[in-house]
Amino acid sequence: MEYIKVEESDGVAILTLDDPDKRNAINLEMNDEICEVLHELEESKDVGALIVTGAGKGFCAGADLNDLLAARERENIQDIYRGFLRIADSSLPTVAAVNGAAVGAGMNMALACDVIVASDSAKFDSRFLQIGIHPGGGHTWRLLARTNFQTLRAMVLFGEVLRGPDAYRTGLAWACVPDEKLMEEALTIAKRAASYSKDLTQMTKIALQELPSIDSSEDAVQHEVVPQVKSMESEEFTQLVQRLQDKISSKSPSKY
Repeated sequence: MEYIKVEESDGVAILTLDDPDKRNAINLEMNDEICEVLHELEESKDVGALIVTGAGKGFCAGADLNDLLAARERENIQDIYRGFLRIADSSLPTVAAVNGAAVGAGMNMALACDVIVASDSAKFDSRFLQIGIHPGGGHTWRLLARTNFQTLRAMVLFGEVLRGPDAYRTGLAWACVPDEKLMEEALTIAKRAASYSKDLTQMTKIALQELPSIDSSEDAVQHEVVPQVKSMESEEFTQLVQRLQDKISSKSPSKY
């Protein structure tokens, strides 16, 4: 792989965007590599969660400018977005460990993940309008889903940039930690998700993705019935419940 590197730790794959001289800007080859490796990781029995981060001082500076200019001549501008859209559609629980600037499409790369952990020096910068282009890749929808209309407008229309602590304050990031603690925090979160059944997390992610279409309590209950019953049919569920029962029984006072 030329533009990304992947390593594994305790069931967690760490995907690092690895073009630090260009602040890890997204090019078409990088997108190809992301799509290829995501398939491999999802199929692996040893990987239960994914962390996405950037090499060097930046997370991702957005789309490569040459590819962005050329996209005007393409029938499908989504070529630029394939990488982070593939991450957004992943069956793995995903954590963005944002270690520096996440700009434009690079901010989309972070927004594509289930959870964002930011360092103190992280910087979230929409920047689409500043370079004369309308937001793309679902940017406004993803940003609104995590924050609110005022934060959305401030960042997109008025060019406000959020540092790590403010990203946490507005809900854009789940947590903000000192720079040196970033990967430790991201791994702590990701390892917990990786400890669960891979089939179970996959079913849960599908259910979560469909939540926006639900608008009543009855529909919400029915939405979860089928996957919940399916999960209860698993051997893992039976074993976990048995262990819990044994633990409770061992703590119960003797009758004699």
